[in-house]
Amino acid sequence: MKFNQYSAQVFVPDGRPVQDALASTTHLAIGAHQDDLEIMAIDGILACFQNPHKAFTGVVVADGRGTPRAGLYGECTDDQMWTIRNKEQKKAAVLGEYAALVLLDYPSRVVKDSGNVQPIEDLVQVLQLARPEVVYAHNLADKHPTHVAVTLRVITAIRQLPPEERPQHLYGCEVWRDLDWMVDTDKVAFDCSTHEGLQAALVGVFDSQVVGGKRYDLATTGRRRANATYYESHATDVSTGLSFAMDLSPLIQEESLDPADYVQARIQNFAEDVRQRIAELRTPVFS
Repeated sequence: MKFNQYSAQVFVPDGRPVQDALASTTHLAIGAHQDDLEIMAIDGILACFQNPHKAFTGVVVADGRGTPRAGLYGECTDDQMWTIRNKEQKKAAVLGEYAALVLLDYPSRVVKDSGNVQPIEDLVQVLQLARPEVVYAHNLADKHPTHVAVTLRVITAIRQLPPEERPQHLYGCEVWRDLDWMVDTDKVAFDCSTHEGLQAALVGVFDSQVVGGKRYDLATTGRRRANATYYESHATDVSTGLSFAMDLSPLIQEESLDPADYVQARIQNFAEDVRQRIAELRTPVFS
């Protein structure tokens, strides 16, 4: 494989040839930054963990140099943070028993440049070799611009594949904005009740973020637990953790669908659900 960035890396935790590791992939996650995979794609990680018939591969598109930092990492340069974050991401790949980890190493400005096709070219390479059944990316209502840009590049890359080579499912997952606002018929709920220790370790290994000023470890666990409890108001909890996703599969099955229109339809469904409930329950106004 030859990527456009000279600094791009492929890490295979068990030392297999890269081609073999990628070819074993059944679940592929494509995130913007180091630690995004562990926050958003826990469904795929858990599905493949110690499963001889499934394999998880992660792709990190951006270099992560501009991360906020404090405490022990407060005086680190961007280059030092790049080294630290990549090392942490590789530790997570070992802990989660990933088949492979691909670090494409693009500056965020390049990822957000809609006229730059290099990230798309790299993603096409990975997708062609991996041939995953399921792909996880960021949801298109995420508030981080680089996250949204990554998912748009993923959609473009998948659309360049012949229909028979495309994944069966594409899910847009929670990081910067959760998805509990979506109506239940629109959301995909992933049960992540198992391996709670592994889940905590996967996010906790990113010490530069946790100690550096962002408690993603607590926030991620808390969100999953809150999703499980608040998912159903008239029933007891059936799981200890849920992660929500937006089903983006129609965008890779039907190329005429516009991503913005697709998300707007989900938002409109939510708005109509709120309007209808108020209309049904409001107190009549007597003259």
